[in-house]
Amino acid sequence: MMRKKQIYRYFLSASLVLSIVISSCKKEDAVIDTTDKTDKELYDMAKVTSGFTWFKNSDILLERSSASGHSQPFLRTRYNTIAATMLNANGKIIEGSTFPEGSLIVKELYTNISTLDQYAILFKQSAHKNADAKGWVWGYIKADGEVLYLSSNKGASCTSCHSETGNIDYMLMNKYFP
Repeated sequence: MMRKKQIYRYFLSASLVLSIVISSCKKEDAVIDTTDKTDKELYDMAKVTSGFTWFKNSDILLERSSASGHSQPFLRTRYNTIAATMLNANGKIIEGSTFPEGSLIVKELYTNISTLDQYAILFKQSAHKNADAKGWVWGYIKADGEVLYLSSNKGASCTSCHSETGNIDYMLMNKYFP
């Protein structure tokens, strides 16, 4: 009888631990499509820095806005040649713009003035399987390539902030860095 109680307690303990482990997994971690190379492609695009225009035509780091959902204290944002067509002469986004297909916008997030920590990436590719309703493919990737947020989630954790009043096609740079 004593042996049965020990086995029963062991089974209950193991079941409890297993249920905690399973329930603590993030939903996005539970189903990972290893055939989807989108996050790697976004990372590779973000690492290329030539041929971009910086917000306000300056690569100087900006201090994080208090309204930012990103925790890093510094950032800077750059636009590929296609996205840069939506910037005015001062390097700010033209009010009412909608970025054209092929636009790539990379926000570099820094932990201090010399350490790049993460890339927040938006790539306009409406026909892409990971594109959201506005045609953006979202990437959130550490500087070393570790994916923090799967592009297959279509920006679901990002769009609530990026949809706030004052956004221009999800962009908030003009609002927080006038």
